[in-house]
Amino acid sequence: MKKPLVQPLDRNANAEAKEMADFYQETLGFTPNSLFTMMHRPRIAKAFLEMNQAVMENKGRVSSALKRLIAYLCSMTAGCRYCEAHAIRAAGRYGSEEDKMYHIWEYKTYPAFTDAERAAFDLAIAASQVPNEVNDEMAENMRKHWDEGEIVEIMGVIALFGYLNRWNDSMGTQLEEPAAEDGEKYLKANGWNRGKHQYS
Repeated sequence: MKKPLVQPLDRNANAEAKEMADFYQETLGFTPNSLFTMMHRPRIAKAFLEMNQAVMENKGRVSSALKRLIAYLCSMTAGCRYCEAHAIRAAGRYGSEEDKMYHIWEYKTYPAFTDAERAAFDLAIAASQVPNEVNDEMAENMRKHWDEGEIVEIMGVIALFGYLNRWNDSMGTQLEEPAAEDGEKYLKANGWNRGKHQYS
């Protein structure tokens, strides 16, 4: 794309934009351009922020780090380079071991991952495909390792990133430098690049 579909608002465009910018300083160390694009219609941005907070709230075994690795796999499956970089950056900021971040695509066999994590990752990839590839075997494997509330948390991440992947890839949202640096560090060996999310 020659330029983003919609230009993001300035973070100081209004009080609501500034409030949301402050929240994301903790999550990513910067506020995503995607949020400032949503701010053209503040109610959409507010609804997204509430959903994001609800989905990413840590209730127990589905840790903040695991949720971000699930988000990465969803985004990689959907092909959204922007969200891949954001998710891997957030995984590190929320305590994921670098070993797992470097070997996420080897999760089926790499010894750092548990069978419960593998079940969640299988679901994330299958649920992020079009048409959806979730089947009875995956569902049974999820029930073996996670209770119903935990499965809802995991599906919440998958669904949230379905929204974000479509938003950012269609918008051609410009990738912020801190996220780009983490994309280069952790994902480049698997073929990651900025794609449409870089403008001169």
